Amino acid sequence: MRVAVTGTPGTGKTTAVEAADTGLDVVHLNDLVREADLATGEDPDRGSLVADLDAIADRLAGREDVIIETHLAHHLDADRVVVLRCHPESLRDRLLDRGEARAMCEENAKAEALDVVLSEAVAEHGREAVYEIDTTNRPPAAVAADVEAVVAGDREPTAGTVDFTDYL
Repeated sequence: MRVAVTGTPGTGKTTAVEAADTGLDVVHLNDLVREADLATGEDPDRGSLVADLDAIADRLAGREDVIIETHLAHHLDADRVVVLRCHPESLRDRLLDRGEARAMCEENAKAEALDVVLSEAVAEHGREAVYEIDTTNRPPAAVAADVEAVVAGDREPTAGTVDFTDYL
């Protein structure tokens, strides 16, 4: 099984997969991109690497029984896609607390309110493969338990159940 754990930066992806006990190997895609030089360049506006999704797909070809974690994971082949969500105000605060630039924090908060990652995940994988989990005000262990339930097949797909349009 191949599971993608994705979501807007700051939703808790890394924390959730580190806390989850799924029996699957975890690939932190941001680390892999840096370590294996799988970027096409740098985004000067954001100061981040631009991931080469084709090179990443080639690198991960044949890997099964894995969780792929990053805000881009939904762009890769996966059997199940977990989209972590967080209320945009909380998300903005999380990102500010970790020292991110205010403009980037606002951009990510708006993207979260507009369901950008969720919409992309559904478009690429279909509603039947997408599992939306709200992380707002929830401890990492509870979110990890939800991820474990998705992997175990104990949770039904959910897409479109979280609504943050009040932020807009």
